[in-house]
Amino acid sequence: MNEMTKIAVQTTLKDWETDQEVRWCPGCGDYAILKAVQRTLPEIGADPSNTVFVSGIGCSSRFPYYVESYGFHTIHGRAPAFATGIKLANPDLDVWLVTGDGDGMSIGGNHTMHILRRNVNVQILLFNNEIYGLTKGQFSPTSREGTNSPTSPLGSVDRPALPCAFALGSGARFIARAYDVSKNLPGVLKAAHAHKGAAFVEIFQNCIVYNKDRFDDFVAKGVADQNQLWLTDGEPMLFGSEKSGGVKGIALDMETLSLKVVDVLDGDWQAAGVIVHNVKNRALAHMLVEMPFGPFPMALGVIYDDARPSYEEVLLGQDEQARKGKDANLAKLLGKGQTWTVSGTAADPV
Repeated sequence: MNEMTKIAVQTTLKDWETDQEVRWCPGCGDYAILKAVQRTLPEIGADPSNTVFVSGIGCSSRFPYYVESYGFHTIHGRAPAFATGIKLANPDLDVWLVTGDGDGMSIGGNHTMHILRRNVNVQILLFNNEIYGLTKGQFSPTSREGTNSPTSPLGSVDRPALPCAFALGSGARFIARAYDVSKNLPGVLKAAHAHKGAAFVEIFQNCIVYNKDRFDDFVAKGVADQNQLWLTDGEPMLFGSEKSGGVKGIALDMETLSLKVVDVLDGDWQAAGVIVHNVKNRALAHMLVEMPFGPFPMALGVIYDDARPSYEEVLLGQDEQARKGKDANLAKLLGKGQTWTVSGTAADPV
């Protein structure tokens, strides 16, 4: 079946719940992400018999057990390799890859890079809690400088990796960000699924035990309004409100060719020079994912979306073209070229 002609299947959230006991720490952000995914799948008309969830190792990687579909719980960092193989074996399958900041950005960093640069048509959900949760709280590739952990008791001195910047640098054609309890997460997941090619979604996830409330600086109720920039294609980049100290926007500083925060007076965002978001602008996407939080808000939503032919579409098309007009005869192929016949029997003297 061609992916463009798939028939939507009517399901409910219950159809995507398994009989397995969901086992994460009470209060873990993974619960919210699981429900967001299970709510999204019926809305996109997904078919449980045609859907595959693939994971590596880590707290997030329990995910396939809790979704009523096909699933693979694979080895540390290698989920992208398995997902690539699954997609090449059956391109019609709807493949979701679930990984974490340790699984996907450390031991699996090279595999994440290759599935992105190849543009395999899968949805990649990277749960980022900025810590190694399953192995008891060591600092991870995305942990902030100064993070105290069993492996950095004096505070981490590593500069954290930026998953979305990494994805862009690897050639990804779809980049998005959200957080575990956001009401906008299902919308981001739908956009990722609609993209034909590798869709990379970073989801900030609260680790209740080892990195509790790490994202409260932009997620907490009292600060969310002025510290979150939700991006919509074709809409101005505005955040804040009169209640939170005034409406602000993101503009381009022409002298330094960098982004800056500007005040928007009387709703006139054009006079303030606020940028209109364009999901196909790769240079803008790079600036947005690398905006330092603090002087800038956290950029969320679909940051970049510019599709090109997927890996399996091109590869399988190449194979089909190579087979045209040729006789698929294995015996003939084996007898072609440099062959010889051995005469005589085992009883003949040497």
